[in-house]
Amino acid sequence: MTIFTRRNFLKSTVASAVVLGGIAVYWPRSGFAQPKDGMTNVLKIPPLETGRNEDGVQVYDLTMQNGTTEFFKGYQTPTSGINGSYLGPTLRVRNGAAIRFNITNDLGEPSTLHWHGMHLPARMDGGPHQVVQAGETWSPEFTIRQKAASLWYHPHLMGKTSEHVWRGMAGMVIVEDAESDALPLPKTYGVDDVPLVLQDRSFTRDGRMDYNLSMHSRMVGLVGDIPFVNGTYAPYFEATTTKLRLRILNGSNASTYNLELNDGQTFTQIATDGGFLEAPVELTLLQLAPAERAEIIVDLVAGKNVQLNNIAVSGSGGGMMRTNNNAPAFPFLEIRPAATLTKSAELPSRLTTMEWLMEADAVKTRVFNFEMRMGMGAMMGGDNSHTINGKAMDITRIDEVVTLGDTEIWELRNSSVMPHPFHMHDVQFQILDRDARPPAANERGRKDVVMVNPDEVVRIIMRFEDYADANAPFMYHCHILEHEDAGMMGQFVVVQAT
Repeated sequence: MTIFTRRNFLKSTVASAVVLGGIAVYWPRSGFAQPKDGMTNVLKIPPLETGRNEDGVQVYDLTMQNGTTEFFKGYQTPTSGINGSYLGPTLRVRNGAAIRFNITNDLGEPSTLHWHGMHLPARMDGGPHQVVQAGETWSPEFTIRQKAASLWYHPHLMGKTSEHVWRGMAGMVIVEDAESDALPLPKTYGVDDVPLVLQDRSFTRDGRMDYNLSMHSRMVGLVGDIPFVNGTYAPYFEATTTKLRLRILNGSNASTYNLELNDGQTFTQIATDGGFLEAPVELTLLQLAPAERAEIIVDLVAGKNVQLNNIAVSGSGGGMMRTNNNAPAFPFLEIRPAATLTKSAELPSRLTTMEWLMEADAVKTRVFNFEMRMGMGAMMGGDNSHTINGKAMDITRIDEVVTLGDTEIWELRNSSVMPHPFHMHDVQFQILDRDARPPAANERGRKDVVMVNPDEVVRIIMRFEDYADANAPFMYHCHILEHEDAGMMGQFVVVQAT
């Protein structure tokens, strides 16, 4: 039996490293890397799609399609996207609005679109059961029933999620409500309120980013060595205000990002996956697991550039038998404030009021154990090598049945050698504790992804509201997409009380 380590992985994927402005820059074997003269491309801002009104329903037309994208000058990379060749538009919706998505599949193969973090009926979820066949259009329709938040959407096809996301199909969803309208926060899209889809990719020498899994990446997930923001290589953003709101999504397949500003500058986190924190939290380092989101405020000084970097962080502990998926150190984005800036409003000391779920109100505790088979056969095949409670995903099997209106505690146990970002569909949860310790201040909010470290026990609490369907399941799974595809996923249904 062989267990690969993060150190061995980096040796196999990185040819050498240099230091650029104090930032370690990795030069992969493909020959593509950060340019020597710094960040040279204007940050692409995904188009904002607000839909059109049809008889009181806000309608959004989305087409999954193939194309080519010029990430590097002179190289046309085959990619996939939504309403474009790579990534998709940012969708703006409002709490209480009736919406419909017309999703057309022009990929030439089946796929899905899942509304990650959205509270909605299971039949509208866009998971493995809502497959859109090639040439067809699927039109889910439902009412937005959640507070302001930064969500996202991506494919969720059984066994192919990782490949389809790698090719570029993902986008952000901004939910607004009366509370977010009233807060004095930056909110002009693309000016002082900017979405950042962070990803990493690997390329061949001729500019392709083929989805090829090695034995190692089958087991721990595919981590690239070239960073992108909104599909932009080596980007910079020209800021015009004293405060900049960044809606950050870790849109990678498997990488955990450890984000900081250069020179140790502080920033303020105002929201997590499911919406606002009760109060702003000041940070110098933000860790985002795959699929996690955070909204931060960066204070800017006229003419003083700021760089958002991913930094190298040591492994998960426990010696060489442990591994993690921290991406190699690289700069993500340079922020270039203008010589004269428009003054932004001061941040409020209070952002929202949380309804805290009480442990005493939970009617049931469920235990979920994350396991990995590390034998050579599992590495070669990948399928069913990652399990929850000893079972690999079976689309014909319902693993858990919960009752509408119940509050439950889910106890997440990681007995494997690496962290697993756990995601559940349908509801936002709250973190009760990590190994009996309270969560960090910036995790005390509504969440739909939580990192569970090796040998760690994380307890989360949630209430199942609004939607019940005994025949339509929701998913729960690890959001390292290669783990999900290899079996680390289960299904639950919500049923009416009897």
